[in-house]
Amino acid sequence: MEFFSNRKSIVLPILFWFSLTLIFNNNGVVEASHKVSMQLQSVAAVNVMQVHRTGYHFQPTRNWINGPMYYNGIYHLFYQYNPEGAVWGNIVWAHSVSKDLINWNRLEPAIYPSEPFDRYGCWSGSATILPGNKPIILYTGIIDNNQTQVQNYAIPANLSDPYLTKWIKPKNNPLITADVSVNKTAFRDPTTAWFGPDGHWRITIGGRRRNRGVSAQHPLHSQAKTGNWECPDFYPVSVSGKHGLDTSVMGPSVRHVFKVSLDATRYEYYTIGTYKNDKYVPDEGMIDGWNGLRYDYGNFYASKSFFDPSKNRRILWGWANESDTQDNDVKKGWAGIQLIPRTIVLDPSGKQLLQWPIEEVEALRRQKVDLNNKELVHGEKIEINGITAAQADIDVTFSFQSLDKAEPFDPTWDRYDAQKLCGQKGSTVDGGLGPFGLLTLASENLEEFTPVFFRVFKDQNKHLVLMCSDASRSTLANGKSNSNDGKDAYRPSFGGFVDVDLTEMKLSLRSLIDNSVVESFGAGGKTCISSRVYPTLAIYNNAHLYAFNNGTETIKIESLNAWSMSNPLQMNR
Repeated sequence: MEFFSNRKSIVLPILFWFSLTLIFNNNGVVEASHKVSMQLQSVAAVNVMQVHRTGYHFQPTRNWINGPMYYNGIYHLFYQYNPEGAVWGNIVWAHSVSKDLINWNRLEPAIYPSEPFDRYGCWSGSATILPGNKPIILYTGIIDNNQTQVQNYAIPANLSDPYLTKWIKPKNNPLITADVSVNKTAFRDPTTAWFGPDGHWRITIGGRRRNRGVSAQHPLHSQAKTGNWECPDFYPVSVSGKHGLDTSVMGPSVRHVFKVSLDATRYEYYTIGTYKNDKYVPDEGMIDGWNGLRYDYGNFYASKSFFDPSKNRRILWGWANESDTQDNDVKKGWAGIQLIPRTIVLDPSGKQLLQWPIEEVEALRRQKVDLNNKELVHGEKIEINGITAAQADIDVTFSFQSLDKAEPFDPTWDRYDAQKLCGQKGSTVDGGLGPFGLLTLASENLEEFTPVFFRVFKDQNKHLVLMCSDASRSTLANGKSNSNDGKDAYRPSFGGFVDVDLTEMKLSLRSLIDNSVVESFGAGGKTCISSRVYPTLAIYNNAHLYAFNNGTETIKIESLNAWSMSNPLQMNR
């Protein structure tokens, strides 16, 4: 890798690493992975359809979206946005600001293609606060039709502007270019920088090279057989698990998290490990590959975390693309949402992270209903009345008297493929201990519903808890695209296992429901699943919410609290 020689305007020296992986087929072809629909990327929305638009999730007023930053009391969200259409293309860095992560004001784009070093695109990157309280953006620029990628930087035009509305791209860009040993079309998404004890700043960049997982000059981490890495994230977590840490914090009471978005599978995985001598090593027992831990086992990608010093927390923000047909994306005039920001801390076991919706979202709660000590026998369901079921927040704790009826876990099942098991053992398939949970966005006669549920299995000397969020029954709409090259709807039964102690024989579930998205947090945020759904009957006031049990073991709703959720006063207008 090489730096350009004229870097005198960069005050602080920067070291950088690649996050590199094995390539399955790199025969010199372009590796940029976004599918560009040339005939659709600039089709403007004439009438923006409101059905299925979320009420309290961040999204632009129209068209297509995809790093956050806290600076001087203001939260900034920079996001990939197509101002001209509802599919990927024409990407700029849109910019919105907020004082509470709930109400958002839209500003003019911060960065857009305008210079030789980004003329063909301004792709993802990150923000860093440098000494002297000076923010800087690092981003990937596309410099030619071959999708050659370089790393650039931008700085605010006026630090006294509280919203940082104008950004400057210095003429000495690009900051980092790839040398001949690097695949220049798979070289993107610089992370937030961290400051080392030697006085140098460090970043890592996602990519892959030739047919081996190899290091560049100073590799942070690499792993074979995982495909191209996008949107890497690297940050410390406190062993105490109570507070977030600035990205540069190190020490004996700190572990590190390394996350990548997998280009090949379109999901993410992370590991927890040790960072020492400019090397990251996952802890023993961590699965470093496609079967590894995930932030979210559903529709969740291109996530980015940042440190919020105002509340001493680390916040994770993920993106959920549409899973409807491409035809419908264009027809409704918008695509993509940001999921609710989540706090992330280390689980007391040290083996995984815990995620939970930020506390600010609770300010949107309105009328409340509760239900306590209600038993559900086999085949029973109960409606949760008194709230707006299409836009709600539900927090429930289930309990049971015995584990004896847990079904045996078949040794032929793939214990790393919870999604496949959820497809086989759906909410309507009777079991022993489960399935039990919630039927969200349900029509009155259950022609449509999106169940979120648990099922407990007996596996040798322990129990396995399966959590599912099933979109396969969510709509009566035809999921086939009318375009020859358009994508069909994607309606899987997402699933993940929950590593939870069942000594007290309880399982908790929180679900945030918002018209076309269901975000669910199992066992206090140990396992999270987000689904995008598009009902035709269960919309607005015609949506219903039920708790159910289709297992032979009686389930008790120990406590259930549910709220209607209002819209923010200002949503990105």
